[in-house]
Parts: sequence; C-alpha cells; structure tokens
Amino acid sequence: MKKPLKMVTLIVLLPFLYGCSAVGVPDRTASIIQTATTTITQTPTPEPSETPNPTSNPTLTPTPPHPLTMQWLREQDYPASEIVIEETLDPGPNYERYIVSYTSEGLKINALLTIPYGENPEDGWPVIIFNHGYIPPDQYRTTERYVAYVNSLASNGYIVFRPDYRGHADSEGIARGAYSNPDYVVDVLNAVAAIKVYEDADPERIGMWGHSMGGYITLRAMLTDPDIQAGVIWAGVVASYPDLIERWRRSGSASPTPRPGSWRGSLSEQFGAPDENPVFWDSISANTYLGELEAPIQLHHGTKDTSVPFEFSSLLYDQILTAGGSAEFYEYQGDDHNLSNGFSTAMQRSINFFHEHIRISK
Repeated sequence: MKKPLKMVTLIVLLPFLYGCSAVGVPDRTASIIQTATTTITQTPTPEPSETPNPTSNPTLTPTPPHPLTMQWLREQDYPASEIVIEETLDPGPNYERYIVSYTSEGLKINALLTIPYGENPEDGWPVIIFNHGYIPPDQYRTTERYVAYVNSLASNGYIVFRPDYRGHADSEGIARGAYSNPDYVVDVLNAVAAIKVYEDADPERIGMWGHSMGGYITLRAMLTDPDIQAGVIWAGVVASYPDLIERWRRSGSASPTPRPGSWRGSLSEQFGAPDENPVFWDSISANTYLGELEAPIQLHHGTKDTSVPFEFSSLLYDQILTAGGSAEFYEYQGDDHNLSNGFSTAMQRSINFFHEHIRISK
C-alpha cells in the first residue's frame, strides 16, 4: 500500500457567530461554498491536567487483553458478510438510497447505503464509511439526522455506508455505549469488511468520516485496519483515556474524580487511576499508537464547542505530527459542536480531502 505524502496544514477561519447544539445536526441540503479567507497560526499544545488521586489495589494489566485495548481489536477477525437490501428509499439528486443490513458478531446491523448514478467504474466506486455521533439509541433513526452530510458526500461520486451500530433503530444487539466496550468499533470494522466485497465498491479506495463519538470510532478503526486510506473527523472524542477521565464531561464541567457506576468509575476502580497504572491506560488509548498510523487524517473543530473540548483535536494534531504522521487541522473560531456556521466550508474541505486521497483510482 502506497503511503501518502506527509503534509501539514493549520488554518484558522475568520470568526463565525456563536452557536451551540450538543447532539442535533444541520438537517438541510448542503450548499458548498468557496473556502473562506484564512490566516496561518500556530496551535498551542494544551497544558497537561493534574491526575486524580490514586485508588487502591489496581489490576495492572488484564490477561487476556482487555477488549478496549488496541491489541484486542487487532487480534479479532472481521469476516466479510453480504450486504442485503432491506428497503429501497427515495433517491438523492444523483444517487440511489437504501436501508441495508450486514452482520457483526452474529448480529444483524442496519445501515444507510447510497450508490452513485451512472456506469460503475472498472474498479468500483470509492467508499466513505460514515460514523455518526452520539444519538440516544431509542431516538436514533437510520434515515434521520446527518442528512446534509450524507447528501454532500454521496453527491460527489462516493458510495456512503453509514452503519447504525448495534442497538440503534432496528439493528440487533444492545447499545452499551462506545467508551466502555468495543462494540461500535467492531460494528464499523465489520462494515468495512462487508463493503470490501460489495460488487459496486472499490476495496482499494475506502475513506472514513466521523463526528464526535464517531471520531473516536474512526481513529480506532484506522489504527486497526490499514485498508482505510483516509479519515476526516469533526469535533472528535479523540483524546487519550486519561484525558477523557480528567478533562471531559458532556456538560462541559470536568471532575477529577470519576463517578461510581460510570464507565470512568468502573475502569478506575478495576485498574486504578491513570497515574497509578499508566500501562493499562496507554493500552486502551488510540493515541499511544499514532506512530503506526499509515493514512492521513483531517481534523475540524469549533472553538466554542461545549460538548467536546476543542483541545482534543488540537492535541491529536500535535501528536500525529510528532509521531511522523500526516494531518490537517482546521480551527473554526466561535463555532459549535456541529460547525453550524462553518458547515459548508468544512464539508467542502472534507470532500476535497477525500478527492485527494481516495477519489483517484490507485
């Protein structure tokens, strides 16, 4: 596999009007515009936060590997399954739309699938695996939210494959969340395996897009499957696990003490605090393995995001470059978790990035 050229881009948009929405997504058809005037600046590396007080009697390293570890993810099999059309939807402006299903760990997982109109390229269409952010599973619907995002990507000549994740909408299984177990990442890796053998898709041209929780999934998937050629992450939960514990709450107020019964509390009680058991916490953090990241990543984040700290993206950008990887980072002054004001600009940049790395046949 040809490794992409290294490149570094850090661009700051002119300030946008402030907006905030923790989960909602712009539900309009995207109108792609020209990139706004930009200036180049340096991104400061956030100061490390203090670590919580140690807990007693931690388990140093689980044997066999804990399912949250990157080692565990890499040791699993992700067999290709058939993509089955469950329902034909109204088409988009230049693409077909379907609800389809595939198999993940024996579970039937539904997904939204778009196929461009026109004659199939000789090697198949390029693919974007689309990883949505957190939506309460009992409220999630396959065809709702992220409509403008999917339309923008699908309209530009890509197959878009958007897995529901287990326990969402009509997908089988229990939705146990993303940060305490690997279920959603496994579902996405099995989606990648399924699309690789889909007759209309080019298995050599697969990219991945993720928002918020979907960014967490995207980073872990890219470090597990090197066949993912490029990734774009918007407002991603992409910090190390110690930073997720010490510096992040959805309410915006971080507490140094994990709440009992939460995934933070359960992991801390079993394995000790990050400063007490760094081996374990490093093993479950994707950031530890960035030196093994082969594909380029493009990051987008609004400075007024109240759901996921802006610093998570800026720090990941620094970490990728330090590890010798390829990354771009776009900072949206005054924008919110969904980049509501900079949506069109951010989407055009995302499309251009995918065009550069997976649109051209290799």
